[in-house]
Amino acid sequence: MRDAAINLRALPEQRDLIDHAASLLGKNRSDFMLEAACDRAQAVVLDQVFFSLDTAKFARFTALLDAPPQLNPGLKRLMAVKAPWSVDSA
Repeated sequence: MRDAAINLRALPEQRDLIDHAASLLGKNRSDFMLEAACDRAQAVVLDQVFFSLDTAKFARFTALLDAPPQLNPGLKRLMAVKAPWSVDSA
């Protein structure tokens, strides 16, 4: 059960557009708006390039970056597959 209210005001044209899009997806206005807002919020969070670490976490992070790569058989197989758009030069 949803128990947190989010209230906002919109122009009638905005409401109508949202209602139309929601109906095309078989959703109600609230579900459509909540899904759209959460999708956008997640994208914003995932696009962040700056993050803060304390001294210990930063040391661990840099150690992981500086460590030699570990064997990854799946990646090795993937890199051995020739891209379908590659042209043989032979």
